[in-house]
Amino acid sequence: MKIALVGYGQMGKEIEKIAIRRGHEIALIIDMDNHDDLNKEKLAGVDVAIEFSRPESAVGNYKKCFEGKVPVVSGTTGWLDKLPEIIEECEKNDTAFFYASNFSLGVNLFFELNKKLAKLMQSFDDYKVRMNEIHHTRKLDAPSGTAITLAEGILGENPKLTSWKCDQETTANELPITAERIGDVPGTHEVFYESAIDNITIRHEAYNRKGFATGAVLAAEFLAGKKGFYGMNDLLNIE
Repeated sequence: MKIALVGYGQMGKEIEKIAIRRGHEIALIIDMDNHDDLNKEKLAGVDVAIEFSRPESAVGNYKKCFEGKVPVVSGTTGWLDKLPEIIEECEKNDTAFFYASNFSLGVNLFFELNKKLAKLMQSFDDYKVRMNEIHHTRKLDAPSGTAITLAEGILGENPKLTSWKCDQETTANELPITAERIGDVPGTHEVFYESAIDNITIRHEAYNRKGFATGAVLAAEFLAGKKGFYGMNDLLNIE
């Protein structure tokens, strides 16, 4: 499979290593210095683009790939207000789009555990839920896309909570999230249920970026021959 890497930071470089190890070819690398090369001509012959860039450039990157009939796997967060527009563009160009806020197998299992715990805990008013997430200092969006997915999982199972807020004062029906940016932390996410007598905590801590990169390459392999919009539940066959 011929892959275009759109975004060549630490994640892009890790994806490159894993893709080559799995027998794929990196046919095109796009970074800030050659962004104009993301066009139909340069994308000719590319089977899939894996996009890890910045929120402000992600949507334009997707559209350029779609115009070249190249399916896209993306892990860039902070742009989801444009998701309906991107799905429409994907369908109009008869190609495929795979988005995940986090490509780690462990994190996606954590998402499912989080929803199951939220469903169990919503009957116990003595426990107050809150979240904390920690990422490296280069991460621009806060809370992270992973934290938002966790928050939405909790809100979906607890009708007493109507919204979340990050690093702000909250009311009784709002889920508080704190976002920390420290050093080179790949990603840590915690959900706390606290009462006057005890605390229940679930936590996922990434030790490095290999899990994210491997998931992105698996998603690219999964997209072969497909059309439409997909996510990690499709890849992992989670209903």
